Amino acid sequence: MKFDWAEIDNALEVVRRTVPPTPAYFWPQLRRKTGVELVLKHENHTPTGSFKARGGLVYVDALRQSLEIGGLVTATRGNHGQSIAMGASAAGIETLIVVPRGNSIEKNRAMEAFGGTLLVAGDDFDDARRIAAEEAAERGWTLVPSFHRDIARGVATYALELFQGIGELDAVFVPVGMGSGICALIGMRDLLGLKTKIIGVVADKAPAFALSYAGRSVRLAAATTFADGLACREPHEEALAAVIAGAEDVVRVTEWEIAEAIRDIYEMTHNLAEGAGAAAYAAVFKHRSAYRGKRVAAILTGGNIDRRAMATVLSGATPQPGAQTMSLEPIA
Repeated sequence: MKFDWAEIDNALEVVRRTVPPTPAYFWPQLRRKTGVELVLKHENHTPTGSFKARGGLVYVDALRQSLEIGGLVTATRGNHGQSIAMGASAAGIETLIVVPRGNSIEKNRAMEAFGGTLLVAGDDFDDARRIAAEEAAERGWTLVPSFHRDIARGVATYALELFQGIGELDAVFVPVGMGSGICALIGMRDLLGLKTKIIGVVADKAPAFALSYAGRSVRLAAATTFADGLACREPHEEALAAVIAGAEDVVRVTEWEIAEAIRDIYEMTHNLAEGAGAAAYAAVFKHRSAYRGKRVAAILTGGNIDRRAMATVLSGATPQPGAQTMSLEPIA
């Protein structure tokens, strides 16, 4: 995915109306534990508690320039929905947000607080996405996809902040859900002419991107991980193509490794990280021997973890996403 400077300057103007630059810190205890010159990019410090705030604002702004909008419909597990609700509410646009049954109660409340109307339907994100498409068609509203070039363009502002603030890095680890975060990093790295390696991170129980990285898109029967921001069953084709072309690798981390990463981040930086937000650090720790002494960033993409899940993590246990067991066998 390629951007030009006019597009990024426009995205930065839109994002800065609401989202100030987020910090990137070299935390000494994390450096000591990993042996890596590790910086965390704190996207948990945006107004929605996640990097998604940037993409939603830019997407809604671009949509307003090209369409007469009656309303918006989207599907989400939480962070994307907050960003769309925030951007749409500021523009006076109604938003229907479809979330699957059993979704985070606290994320649901946040989306409503930002002005979204919730519809709880479907067993998982992919079900919710199908229902959202049906609702948009029935109402004559605009369906907001989970991945779009304008969403990635807005998210690219965090990559710009990171590279301009820290300078060239040997590698950046970034969690991969639907792909806007990693595509934004790849696009900004290329625009700046850097050689930084970009490594995507997925949950072991939601490995669609990792399995598809060889070049054939894989659709899974389920994606059952407590890191709901990583619960992707089928990669978006455009995002997958960008990852295949521009990422160094896509690696997997286990549920326990994600939970341990949340504990480390809390203990050593006193920041909250949701499951997806901790996944990048989990992967750095897992692959630390290959990056010892290197300058590496991990994107802490969000801190929207429910209180009960955080209590479970801090007790030393791993949260359970539900009774459903995921098959790792592709169904298409």
